[in-house]
Amino acid sequence: MNLIINFTPTGMIPTKEMTPHVPVSVSEIVEDIHQAVEIGITMVHIHARDEKTGVPTYRAEVYGKIIEGIRKYSRELILCVSLSGRGIKEFEHRASPLQLEGDLKPDMGSLTLSSLNFNKTESVNSPEMIQKLAMEMKSKGILAELEAFDAGMINYAKYLERKNLLEPPHYFNLLLGNIACAQADLLHTGIMIRDLPANSYWSLAGIGNDQLMMNSIAIAAGGGVRIGLEDNIFYDLNRKKLTTNIDLLKRIHTLAIANERNIMSPMELREKLKLNNGNGSYGRTFSE
Repeated sequence: MNLIINFTPTGMIPTKEMTPHVPVSVSEIVEDIHQAVEIGITMVHIHARDEKTGVPTYRAEVYGKIIEGIRKYSRELILCVSLSGRGIKEFEHRASPLQLEGDLKPDMGSLTLSSLNFNKTESVNSPEMIQKLAMEMKSKGILAELEAFDAGMINYAKYLERKNLLEPPHYFNLLLGNIACAQADLLHTGIMIRDLPANSYWSLAGIGNDQLMMNSIAIAAGGGVRIGLEDNIFYDLNRKKLTTNIDLLKRIHTLAIANERNIMSPMELREKLKLNNGNGSYGRTFSE
């Protein structure tokens, strides 16, 4: 199967003080994604920042500006908006980007499948919140980008499918190496892949130093990759060289060539995930 590249340029944690390379403003995010499209990606996972303070924001109007900027040059790229529970608690706030319509409608929205702790912060995702977000996405015709940090989260996705809140085919980000979750090794990785529900497509992400190893395993094993400054701001394992999104992406392409993996186009993944064709028609039409 061709290689899914899920590009994650910003995230919620990196700041300009940590690295000057992280795109924060609308124009910076749009330009990094533009360069990534020119190199070759399949989809993009978008986090928005307040343009005055640089802190993460849930505001639909900021997401709308980013999506508008991207679709001026790429009307087929699969766009996923973050619905993260890290620091954003209210359902109305977390669901705000899902209210965008027409040419600003996202194809996907992230859905973290349980609560978890990071090094210094928590991401709170109660069962009620997860189910309400899943229900809202389905009602809006937006596909859930399923985020699993351990095997139990995958089991919860199967539960949501039985409740008719999720509908296959599914797309999973499997994130390994977080201190309180599944570690970045072959055993944890294999168990999570084995436990995926039928008709699932997946990408591996590694947190921090684990990014390169997890991406390399995914490319060798036939899966997809999640790549970008959201998960890792350094190019080298010694953390001496700050990286750019483009340098990370170019390395993925080098690994793909070495493994004889072609990059999956957005249109190919749209077909596999039963997404609408882009070019003015976004998201997915779900069954009743």
